[in-house]
Amino acid sequence: MRLKLVIAASLLAAIVGAGSCIALVLGVFAVPTWSKPGLLVTSTLLLPIAAIIFASIFVYRHTARRRKLQAFLTATLSTLLTLALFVGASILTSRRGMTDPPRPVGPQVTSGATRI
Repeated sequence: MRLKLVIAASLLAAIVGAGSCIALVLGVFAVPTWSKPGLLVTSTLLLPIAAIIFASIFVYRHTARRRKLQAFLTATLSTLLTLALFVGASILTSRRGMTDPPRPVGPQVTSGATRI
């Protein structure tokens, strides 16, 4: 089994697929689009799917034995790495927009020493 080829193709497919999708969503679309994703934002998920399929076909064509198993391993590992990149990007971008908590609205209670 060509384990190095499976790992290299999986890593490349995950980085290219998820990276291009994340770059498009963060770079092109505005922040309000994320809360109500439309067809255009959802269609960017075709990029990781295409990269995973291409990597699986590449591994299938460049191995002599156990082709189906290696193509399946490539697709599975690429999918897991892509999901990990999506989760990591969502965690990093959610912390970017955080600010101080809002102050409560209403009467403020002060200490008894400073009464006027």
